[in-house]
Amino acid sequence: MIDRRALLAGGMAATLPLPVRAGGPARPAPDDEAFWATVAADYDVPRDVIQLENGNWGAMPRPVRAAYEQTVARVNRDTSYYARRGMLADLAAARAAVAAELGVPADEIAFTRNATEALKALILGYNRLSPGDAILYADLDYDSMQACMESLAKRRGVRVRRIVLPEPATRASLIDAYAQAMADEPRLKLILLTHLSHRTGLVIPVREIAAMARMRGIDVIVDAAHSWQQLDFALPDLDCDFVGLNGHKWLGAPLGIGILHIRKGALARIDRDPAEDADGLDTVMARIHTGTLDYASWLTVPAALAFQNRVDRAARAARLRALRDGWVRQARALPGIEILTPDDPMLHGAITSFRLQGISSPQANAAIAQRLLERQRVFTVHRVGAAKGACVRVTPSLFTSMNDIDHFAKALRELS
Repeated sequence: MIDRRALLAGGMAATLPLPVRAGGPARPAPDDEAFWATVAADYDVPRDVIQLENGNWGAMPRPVRAAYEQTVARVNRDTSYYARRGMLADLAAARAAVAAELGVPADEIAFTRNATEALKALILGYNRLSPGDAILYADLDYDSMQACMESLAKRRGVRVRRIVLPEPATRASLIDAYAQAMADEPRLKLILLTHLSHRTGLVIPVREIAAMARMRGIDVIVDAAHSWQQLDFALPDLDCDFVGLNGHKWLGAPLGIGILHIRKGALARIDRDPAEDADGLDTVMARIHTGTLDYASWLTVPAALAFQNRVDRAARAARLRALRDGWVRQARALPGIEILTPDDPMLHGAITSFRLQGISSPQANAAIAQRLLERQRVFTVHRVGAAKGACVRVTPSLFTSMNDIDHFAKALRELS
C-alpha cells in the first residue's frame, strides 16, 4: 500500500528524459550572444514586454513543460494504479538526482512544496531554545521567515534581534555585522541567513558567517530559495546543517517544488512534524508533513535538471552576472540612481535593485516600476523591507538578451 512517508522519502524520474550533450555540458562565454540565443529559443516569454521580473518563479523551458504535461496526463490517467505500483521508484530516482546536484546524500533531503514550507519546518521545529535565549535575523531576510523568527518570542520565550545589513555592503562589512551581533548576544542560539536576498540580490558569505557561529555554539538556518541554480555552488560549499531551497525559481521546474536539507548529525535538533507518527522512522522526511502533493511537479524535476545541465553551472551563473552587470555598469554613470548591490562578483548574481536618490517610499517605487512598464515596456517590481527604503528589483533570466539589457539601460537614462 502507498504510504505518504514513503512518498516524502522519494523523488521523481522524468518521463521525458532530455538528451545529454555529447562531450558534456556546454561552457559558453557570458557574452556569446549567438549561443545564449539558442538557449532563449527554448522558452516561451511575453512578446509585448521585456520581462525583467523573473524572481517570483521561473519559466519552464519547452522541453521541461512537455515533460510536465506528459506527467500530468499520466498521473491523472493512472492515479492509484501508478501510485501504488511504480511511482515510489520514480520518486526515489528524482530525489537521488536532486541530491547529486546538491552534493549531499539522498537521505539528507526531503521534497516540500516550496522553500517557505521547508524553512518554516526548520525554524519552528528547532528545539534547542530556552527562555531568555536570543535569535537573530536581518532586514533583507524574506518576510515569512522574519515572521517565523518573531513568532519564537511567544512560542519559546526568546529574545528576537533584527540587524540591518550594510548598504552598500562589502564582504568584510557583512562578516563584521554578524560577528558584532554574535559578540553582543552571549545567549544567541540561532541565526537565519539568506544566501541571496530577494529584496536587493545581495549575496552574503554564508560559509564564513556559519563557521563563526559554529565556534560559538550557534546554529544557522540558511534560506537558499533564490541562490540555488542562480549561483554556482553545491551545499557542501555552504557547510551548513539546515537549508531550505526552491526548485521552481532558477531551476525552472514546475510550481510547487521545494527542498528541505538537514545533515544527519543535526537531525535531532529539529522536532518531528506533529502530524508524523511518533514511533515512525527518524528521518529528514519526518520533519515535514505535507499531505497529498502535486506529484506530477516532482516527477518533472529530473527533466528540469537535465535541461539546466546542458550548460555548465558556472557558465550559467556567469551569464546571469553578465546580464546584471550590463545594465548596472551603465546605470552607475547616471546621476541620481543608487545601485544597492555591490559589483563584487561574490556578492551578487542576476538580481540587483536600484533606487532613485531620495525616493524611498513603497508608493513611489511602485510608481517607478509602473512607469518603466507603461513608457518603456520593461517589467520590473518594487520591493520593500530594506532598512534604507523601498527599491525596484531587476531580475534577468537565461532567456534575456543583451539587447534587452541595453533597452532597460536607456529607460533608466530617461528616469535619471
